[in-house]
Amino acid sequence: MTKFDKSKLPSRHVTEGPQRAPHRSYYYAMGMTEEEIHQPLVGVATCWNEAAPCNIALSRQAQAVKGGVKEAHGSPREFTTITVTDGIAMGHEGMRSSLASREAIADTVELTMRGHCYDALVGLAGCDKSLPGMMMAMVRLNVPSVFIYGGSILPGRAPQVDEIPEDFRNRDLTVQDMFEAVGRQQNGTLSEAALDMLERVACPSSGACGGQFTANTMACVSEAIGLALMNSSGMPAPYESRDQYGEASGRAVMNLLEKNIRARDVVTLKSLQNAARVVACTGGSTNAGLHLPAIAHEAGIDFFLDDVCEIFRDTPYFVDLKPGGNYVAKDLYDAGGIPVVMKELRKAGLIHEDCMTASGYSIGEELEKIDREADGRVIYAIDTPLTKTGGVVGLKGNIAPEGAIVKVAGIAPEHQVFTGPARVFECEEDAFEAVKARQYKEGEVIVIRNEGPAGGPGMREMLATTAALSGQGMGKKVALITDGRFSGATRGFCVGHVGPEAAHGGPIAMLKDGDMITIDAIKGELSVDLTDAELEARKAGWKGARDTIYASGALWKYAQQVGATYKGAVTHPGGKAEKHVYMDL
Repeated sequence: MTKFDKSKLPSRHVTEGPQRAPHRSYYYAMGMTEEEIHQPLVGVATCWNEAAPCNIALSRQAQAVKGGVKEAHGSPREFTTITVTDGIAMGHEGMRSSLASREAIADTVELTMRGHCYDALVGLAGCDKSLPGMMMAMVRLNVPSVFIYGGSILPGRAPQVDEIPEDFRNRDLTVQDMFEAVGRQQNGTLSEAALDMLERVACPSSGACGGQFTANTMACVSEAIGLALMNSSGMPAPYESRDQYGEASGRAVMNLLEKNIRARDVVTLKSLQNAARVVACTGGSTNAGLHLPAIAHEAGIDFFLDDVCEIFRDTPYFVDLKPGGNYVAKDLYDAGGIPVVMKELRKAGLIHEDCMTASGYSIGEELEKIDREADGRVIYAIDTPLTKTGGVVGLKGNIAPEGAIVKVAGIAPEHQVFTGPARVFECEEDAFEAVKARQYKEGEVIVIRNEGPAGGPGMREMLATTAALSGQGMGKKVALITDGRFSGATRGFCVGHVGPEAAHGGPIAMLKDGDMITIDAIKGELSVDLTDAELEARKAGWKGARDTIYASGALWKYAQQVGATYKGAVTHPGGKAEKHVYMDL
């Protein structure tokens, strides 16, 4: 049995010595044995709740993790934190809570760990913001940490009946299809009866959205960055065999604790670059451009939107996943998962192999164990990619001096340049109503502003609006720019994260209907046909940030604290300002 020296571990403050008798009495009250009390205490944090299928299987998986911790002579202490699930929050005021929940997750996990002096952390997360939130807590605390994804949902299938249009049959369905089906029903090409049938079959199991949307993108990041065990993110949530990954993660965290390998030994500038590569080559969510800088910030590493986009620019896109491509997470898993993807990147010299991982072995050592090769269907060979550059591109220009981001996976190069007159909306609701009523013209650039982290508040995702455009068959005929965000499930030429945001007086606040806007994803440009002097003159007449209805509560607090989008929309000074390390207190 491994003997741990508790004299250097945080849990000594609650379990060791005569003065901790009151604390120990609490542990006895919960049925712990003397031996268990004096072993390392390992936090097992989940985002389990009954909000959505993404999180519903996490409680079961946590039990498997606890078994693994116990096998390796640790004492697991399970706790939960919140989640806001974007699929439920999407398209209404609830979406403002989504990004703010990332900070709340990181904060609550930190507070729980600190308050109870836990020695290590295994974090389980299912939905979009809960993944980066959990990883941020790990890096902030800098404890030995293993991340485990709850797994993706199984794909849905439409019934073979005449009411369901042909293009919905004989293919995998995801929640994205439901958002687009709403657009089809609104424009009369899908009956209400068909919509009713589709909503009952699109999401057939527990698990997070199946395409390469934000949850699966960040799950891929967890492996690439080294916080999760190799291949642990791919298996669908309902598979009971996921429990083996849970057990292995529990054992792995005890190994890290024994070797004193901490989260920041794993999350380094090089491992963040590895993560960005994997996002690019899989056509991942633009939200990675927000979450990677936020994770870096916790370690005191400067890794901003620009740095992420630079990697996106020279990484081939070779994994054919929805929404731009054809396959879902289960297919990627069946083809060998992220290890095979990283093996392809390694062939082109695009992976730092010396980065440490949750297993205690380096990325290079882990990849040596992988004997599978790209299947040429889901994972293409890197020398015959789908496109030569990444599925996500950064933009800059006089509308976005601090940058913006656009997902181009699945968009042909000839559709990656767009010039048109601005059609300006002051919030998402106004835009959605106009789209629903078709009060826009082909060739326009729809501008949705006042939706940034502070101005929203909450930096909402615009999936309802973009899905309605796709459902109306207009996805390629208009473009959209916003200081808000897009869902990982968004299709079409949609630019998000425009910074500075309107509420901070960014140029997007100065745009007017009819201004000629150019989006060039090939050159990386987002500009308006106005001189600097014209923009300055408009700014001089600007009346300031639009008032919001959030004058108190969590969202008010978030709006006061949140920083620039390009730095990850974070709410505290981060690793650079630290004066102590939690593990060493």
